[in-house]
Amino acid sequence: MVAVLLALAAVWGAATGLLIPRAAYRFAVEPEEPWRTACPAGHPLTGPVRGWLGPARCGPCAAQSAQAVPPAQAAPSAPPAPPAPVPGTPVPEPQASTAPGTATRTTPTYAPNTLAPLTTVLACVALAAATGARPELVGWLVLAPVAVLLAVVDRRVHRLPDALTLPLAAAAVLLLGGAALLPGHAGSWTSGLLGGLALGGFYLLLFLINPNGMGFGDVKLALALGVALGWYGWTVLFLGGFAGFLFGAAYGLALVLLRRAGRRTGIPFGPFMVAGALTGVLLGALAG
Repeated sequence: MVAVLLALAAVWGAATGLLIPRAAYRFAVEPEEPWRTACPAGHPLTGPVRGWLGPARCGPCAAQSAQAVPPAQAAPSAPPAPPAPVPGTPVPEPQASTAPGTATRTTPTYAPNTLAPLTTVLACVALAAATGARPELVGWLVLAPVAVLLAVVDRRVHRLPDALTLPLAAAAVLLLGGAALLPGHAGSWTSGLLGGLALGGFYLLLFLINPNGMGFGDVKLALALGVALGWYGWTVLFLGGFAGFLFGAAYGLALVLLRRAGRRTGIPFGPFMVAGALTGVLLGALAG
């Protein structure tokens, strides 16, 4: 039974994790900019949910990449001379050269292509192993890919979009509320609601004290993470919240020691909040 549960969690983590690179690419824009609707090569992103769901590379780019590899037995030939530019049209920038017989990548990729899916798989398997066949596991598996997506977006552009943080908080409330109605759960929905208010209020206080050091997106993310941590009680809420600050401080200190950042250099805090919350939930699930 345990092996089947872990296998299902791994499949779910892989399936959802493979969708993260495209969504992260579309969400990773500066404030006031619209979400991206085309790939780096300019092809419109199509697919389910208006192109939000799909593989990292769009269809035309995948086809071009497959056609870019010449047959192994073909001898390399001199490239044809480029056509004369037409007046009034932009001249394309030269592409980086590659060794003869290797594939030429003509379009940027949605990096990271493997880290986010791998992280999602590991998180889902760890949650399944710690929680077991309890009702709240469904909630953890649904929330985990969105949390990883938020961490990726925040790491790229130091932004936590409302389109992700607010639905995540609502989903945490609804999913854990449903789990509380089923037998065998190991948490408290009321405690989760209070935990969301407590952690969100704490981050709001930090934001009001120092708006330059704490973004309002962190406050909204704290609502969802507080609900998840509070499900297992106040001790888990404290441990998970403290772990996020600990991870962030350790990362910032490492950057300073390596002389890659100064004391006032801003770092994205969302990934450490998510990592701290995951740590707390795992501890709470194991103790439940």
